[in-house]
Amino acid sequence: MSILRVEDLTKTYSSGGRELTVLHGVNFTLEPGDTFAIVGPSGSGKTTLLGLCAGLDRASSGSVYLNDVRLDTLNEDQRAALRNQHVGFIFQNFQLLPTLTALENVMVPLELRGEKGAAKSAQALLERVGLGQRGHHYPSQLSGGEQQRVSLARAFSNRPKLLFADEPTGNLDADTSATVVDLLFELNREAGTTLVLVTHDMELASRTQRIIRIKGGTVVSDTKERKNERVNE
Repeated sequence: MSILRVEDLTKTYSSGGRELTVLHGVNFTLEPGDTFAIVGPSGSGKTTLLGLCAGLDRASSGSVYLNDVRLDTLNEDQRAALRNQHVGFIFQNFQLLPTLTALENVMVPLELRGEKGAAKSAQALLERVGLGQRGHHYPSQLSGGEQQRVSLARAFSNRPKLLFADEPTGNLDADTSATVVDLLFELNREAGTTLVLVTHDMELASRTQRIIRIKGGTVVSDTKERKNERVNE
């Protein structure tokens, strides 16, 4: 069973009395454990596509199936419940809650699921990302790299089947980016999570098994890595 299936996905907005199509006829399928990058220039529709795949927005036409559930048949609350059950997120600007400590931020998905031992599980994840001694600090007391490592711990706290990462190194310097990327792929491999990565960084994208390139809202190439050879699809 696929973990994510996108069928003829199109997104159109009305702007100044005109129709603006930002995505047109996108199709792909991901199996559990796949690593997948969406690349393209600014304004190409990458983040729009990620939002549709995660059920954060509705398509104008076409369908998204997440864990074999068709998202356009669900209301907003049902989509949120599905995300909390199966999905993790990592954002460019971290999206940590400023009034909560690092530990409390990691605990949030666990508490929303009503899991017992949330503090213990969150502490173990902070230790896994090298921040075991920083759990009592607030986001404003952490560096950008530390904040992104907290967001990594939070993203994996609910053991997601699918992880969406939107420009996860966009606000980090090169050295810090390398540390965060290594952790991301290590945690993803250990958990067997399917990774969907939106990035303009081709070096980062090349670490995934598959890359689609979007230009003007249309997929212009779809490549897979197999035995160190890239095969056009």
